[in-house]
Amino acid sequence: MSKTVTITGAAGQIGYQLAFRIASGQLLGADEKINLSLLEITPALDALKGVAMELEDCAFESLVEITISDDPNEAFKDSDYAFLVGAKPRGPGMERSDLLQENAKIFSAQGKAINENSSRDIKVLVVGNPANTNALIAMSNAPDIDQSAFTAMTRLDHNRALAQLASKLGCHSSELSNMTIWGNHSTTQYPDVSNLKLEGEKILSRLDHAWIKDNFIPRVQNRGAEIIKARGLSSAASAASAAIDHMRDWTLGTKDNDWVSMAIPSDGSYGISKGIIYSFPVTCESGSYSIVQNLEIDNFSKESMEITETELLDEKAAIEHLL
Repeated sequence: MSKTVTITGAAGQIGYQLAFRIASGQLLGADEKINLSLLEITPALDALKGVAMELEDCAFESLVEITISDDPNEAFKDSDYAFLVGAKPRGPGMERSDLLQENAKIFSAQGKAINENSSRDIKVLVVGNPANTNALIAMSNAPDIDQSAFTAMTRLDHNRALAQLASKLGCHSSELSNMTIWGNHSTTQYPDVSNLKLEGEKILSRLDHAWIKDNFIPRVQNRGAEIIKARGLSSAASAASAAIDHMRDWTLGTKDNDWVSMAIPSDGSYGISKGIIYSFPVTCESGSYSIVQNLEIDNFSKESMEITETELLDEKAAIEHLL
């Protein structure tokens, strides 16, 4: 039986990258049949038709059907996986609170459409920024769907951190494990190397604290801006790759003796307030995730985790009336 995957903002750069990788089998494997449901705003429908034509021309064995629409109710019909990519970007002179308000309209409507039309076992990943709070808005508008179904993406930050660490340590990123991104997908996020391992051995002592604090953390926090400066456009291929990593690991499971970073509804673990979408270290098995518990948190980490928690609470307060 085929799975239905919904991508919003599907004619945009990230959505475009996602569609082809998912259709080719990179999400669930080449043997899993996929129906792609692509959503766009009405003015972008012609561009979306072009995306659908290209997908057809690839003749992917795993792709069964393509649906394009500007109607969320149609796009989320029977959806098993949803990548919420489309979001209103921050314009000139726009305050973050204004951005939150504008995106609240989009993600409220999508949350309602998911609630009314999707599979009860849907997995939702919000990519469009501000991702954590957009996920909270969508979740709040889908009362009949389990809250654990709504997540936001910090996997791109996680992957960026691993790449920076591999470069510093002269190894391959695949040799590293137990890296954590705490908090918000923003410049307040906290990339935590306290439990980092190289080929299974803890290596914090090999990393200079000044380098971690003054170089590594700010670079991961600001990597998106660095790419925009170099490329003239925001991350697209790396964001799509991270989104697939997130959803694939959630569905098929994480590697033994490792964890990944996912922004999920806080359950109060590590003293983080409930009622926000916060990035934790998690392991995944049989389609479910669990927060890694009992990690030692030093004072620097605690303060860093609280800073990003405060930002998320402020964002929630700005759109509380819409929840």
